[in-house]
Amino acid sequence: MANSTTLSQAELQELVKNYTCSDVALLLPVISEFTWAPEVRAFLYLLGLLWCFLAVAIIADVFMCSIERITSKTTIVRVPDATAEGGIRELEVKVWNDTVANLSLLALGTSAPEILLSCIEIIGNGFRAGELGPGTIVGSAAFNLLVISGICIVSIPDGEIRRIRSYKVFGVTAFTCIFAYVWLAIVLMAISPNVVEMWEAIVTFLMFPTLIVVAYIADKDFCMKKSKREEPGFVGISLERYTKKATEDASEDKDAEEGQAGPSTSSQNVHGDAELLSLAKELGHIDELPEEEAAKIAAKKIAENTSHNRGWYRINATRFFSGGKKLVPRVLTTFQDLADRKLYERIQLPEEERESHSKSITKHVDHSDGGRKPVIEFTAAAVAVMENEGKVRIGIRRHGKLDVPVTVRVETINGTALAGEDYKPFDEKVKFAKNEMLRQIYIEIVDDCEWEPDEFFFVKMTTEPEHDIAIGNIAICQVTIINDDEPGLLEFAKPSIVVKESTRMASIPVSRKNGADGHVSVTWKTKDITALNNKDYEGGEGTLKFDNQETSKTIDLPIFESNKPERDESFQIELFETDGGATLGKITKCIITIVNDEEFNGLVSRIVSLTKANLDYLQLEKSTYVTQFKDAMNVNGGDIENATFIDYILHFCTFFWKILFAFVPPTQYLGGWPTFIISLAVIGFLTAIIGDLATIFGCLIGLEKTITAITLVALGTSMPDTFASKTAATMEKYADSSVGNVNGSNSVNVFLGLGLPWVIATIYWAVKGETFEVEAGSLGFSVVLYTIAAIIAISLFITRRFVGAFGNGELGGPKITKWISGAILLTLWILYVLFSSLQAKNVINVKF
Repeated sequence: MANSTTLSQAELQELVKNYTCSDVALLLPVISEFTWAPEVRAFLYLLGLLWCFLAVAIIADVFMCSIERITSKTTIVRVPDATAEGGIRELEVKVWNDTVANLSLLALGTSAPEILLSCIEIIGNGFRAGELGPGTIVGSAAFNLLVISGICIVSIPDGEIRRIRSYKVFGVTAFTCIFAYVWLAIVLMAISPNVVEMWEAIVTFLMFPTLIVVAYIADKDFCMKKSKREEPGFVGISLERYTKKATEDASEDKDAEEGQAGPSTSSQNVHGDAELLSLAKELGHIDELPEEEAAKIAAKKIAENTSHNRGWYRINATRFFSGGKKLVPRVLTTFQDLADRKLYERIQLPEEERESHSKSITKHVDHSDGGRKPVIEFTAAAVAVMENEGKVRIGIRRHGKLDVPVTVRVETINGTALAGEDYKPFDEKVKFAKNEMLRQIYIEIVDDCEWEPDEFFFVKMTTEPEHDIAIGNIAICQVTIINDDEPGLLEFAKPSIVVKESTRMASIPVSRKNGADGHVSVTWKTKDITALNNKDYEGGEGTLKFDNQETSKTIDLPIFESNKPERDESFQIELFETDGGATLGKITKCIITIVNDEEFNGLVSRIVSLTKANLDYLQLEKSTYVTQFKDAMNVNGGDIENATFIDYILHFCTFFWKILFAFVPPTQYLGGWPTFIISLAVIGFLTAIIGDLATIFGCLIGLEKTITAITLVALGTSMPDTFASKTAATMEKYADSSVGNVNGSNSVNVFLGLGLPWVIATIYWAVKGETFEVEAGSLGFSVVLYTIAAIIAISLFITRRFVGAFGNGELGGPKITKWISGAILLTLWILYVLFSSLQAKNVINVKF
């Protein structure tokens, strides 16, 4: 009996230790889950898997920041230059070539979870091949090339395109993207079926540096055209590229052909400061926009229009998932009226398009206090009436708050025209009913038989104390009584005008006096004094036309902005020949003086300073332990005002990980290398946890490891890349950062993610005198499916590039063709997942 009881207890202990899915993982579970229901366990493991995906995304953010710091390292190069002082010019250039950085450290950063998962799985399995790591690599490659590329194609606005800029590098990575998986199929199913030999593993791994070298050669055109002869002492760096880049935007395309080392930092700073100053001046014209918001808009504009690499977009996407500090600041764009919206749209235009748009922009003051007050004003600042008409009509309009009745007092004031002699006085209350927007009053004009010059009087508007209303811009209307039968005299209203530079437009008034009968015109021409035509202002010559009864017109000349600290420049405009019977008056010349607007310049200076502070705050490599913990503990990196509800939710979900990873050394120490090494180790540990969570979850729901790898794990590790690529596709001028680097990452996944663990495993088994076995099985079938889909996808990209129906660009184009392209890629991915799953489930059994 005792033996039976003892046996029963032993069996029970064994059962507690070896319950369902308890021995399929490397590190988990850490406690006994024998009493837990399988449904509860599956839910908790899925929840833990999603939470760890967020953790990997956050630490990958830190990892990418370290890579950004490492690859942004610069050095000073001294080159001969006869125009420089001492005959030598110092240039600050990047140490890392962009192509090498993209295919090495940046590819490692975006693919680190997949690569480490494959390495950890093999080591954890006693150097035996697993299914999760290789399946995740192939699944991620399929998702990246098919789904992410499809999303990028359709996310471009209708009619716009994005083209691959470094097409030769793209050609190299596109070839290796297909060749890597063809090689994988050859190794698994042809050369040595189900066995990976040491030489195969070494060749696979060595393809990684080979890819970098070949891509670098393609980038530099070392083997594809004759190199241009450099000036003595240039060591492969052309001085021409650095000087032109700062002033000619068109040289970007030239850089695509001659390499991408980029301009010197000083050149970029000069160009950036000029762009920032121009933006600040544009924003300074919006009266109701606070300085802080203007600085955020400028920082957002510069951040969006600056070219970034794939790592920058990956970091920004990760911070979206974690409710962290965004690399593009959020701004308030709730402008109160159409004029402000037009100005905001103008700020979004490229620099070369702004000048043609400027004439439609006017300044506007919101007297309604955001729609809370009624605003009353005259419809025109001046009107004219013929003496024999007997009365003049004055329009009064209301805007702002409309749902209340209001009353305003209107009265006449003498000018050269006298009440009683030239017109009948008017002093009455004008009432607006609820929702009434327009009223008219009539003032009688006295018609006498004597000729006299034109006379005028004023109509003034005042508020009643009992009504809370505001008077608009036009509170006084000038009424001119015109002599009946003369075409009139044409002359300038003033002999000189002072124009502030900030107005951007000189409006020179021309008056028609002593008659307004018929259509008349006058020619005008500008003459430079100290201000120069087409440099300080847009002058020339033209004809000003007056319609019948029209008494006042303006000649509008655009004023160009200058960065001079003190400005006092003048030009002259003169009236010449008249037509229609009119004659010239006394003032036929007018001097226009352009001066600085000190108040406006002070505002611009403050906006520039705030914008630079915002941009400095967004720098990836400038962080300390204090700022790391501050960003970790505050939603949206401390920008609470612009934090959304989703930001709060995500911040709460990731708070533990943010605080934990804030202990990682900042990137400012030792060039970012300590951050790189420690964050890579953390990613490795979390990847091991993710592998265990995915394995146990798949086991609990009866899902094979291969299916779990190509779906759940592949999607989880690729989600930040999805948002990063979509953002890069819409923000960047070219498609390199969005889809151009996908092929390189997919190649690196095979060469590093499989080559490195295969080398380790083959050496281990070679020492023991055995072979490293890798069952082709579902993996081989999945590789073949991916290869077929990749060939179709790359062919589609090439077709889109060279066929006009697709817009001649890899991304975007006409609405119908871009959606067809996206549908094709998505369908390929669905078919890939479907057939791979059927093969894993043995529903189909394809053998090669």
